[in-house]
Amino acid sequence: MNIEKKVLIITDQVESLDSAAQSIKNCLKDYTVKICSAGDFDGKDLLPTQIFFIGCNSPKPASFSYLEEMLSHINLVSRKCGIFSPDKKSLDYLKGILKDSEADLGEPLLLNGGTDNKAIEKWLKGITG
Repeated sequence: MNIEKKVLIITDQVESLDSAAQSIKNCLKDYTVKICSAGDFDGKDLLPTQIFFIGCNSPKPASFSYLEEMLSHINLVSRKCGIFSPDKKSLDYLKGILKDSEADLGEPLLLNGGTDNKAIEKWLKGITG
C-alpha cells in the first residue's frame, strides 16, 4: 500500500516568500504539496500532513495571529517542520511560536537574497530525511 505523503507550506504572502515556497514545492517531487497564506490557513489543513513549513518576512505578521494561537494549543510532536525567512529575527519568532507544539523542527533556512534551489534541496534533506 502506497501512502500519499502530504506537505503544507504556510507563508505571510510576501512575494519573496511565495517564490521560496514554490521552490520548496518544486524540490518535493515525491510529495503532494499545498501552499497557503497564513490568512487563509485553517487548522484542518495541518491534520493530514506529515511535514509542514512556515515562512514569514518579518516577525509577528498580522496574518499569523490564528496560526500562533493554534500552535500554542496543539501537539505536533511527531510532525516534521521547517521554517524559512530572509530575516534572522523572523526565524527566532517562528521558533518561538512552534515551541509549545513540540513539532520536530529542522534547521532553519535563512534566505539570502533569493531562492537558491541547491541550498533549498540540501535544507530539505535535513528535514525530510
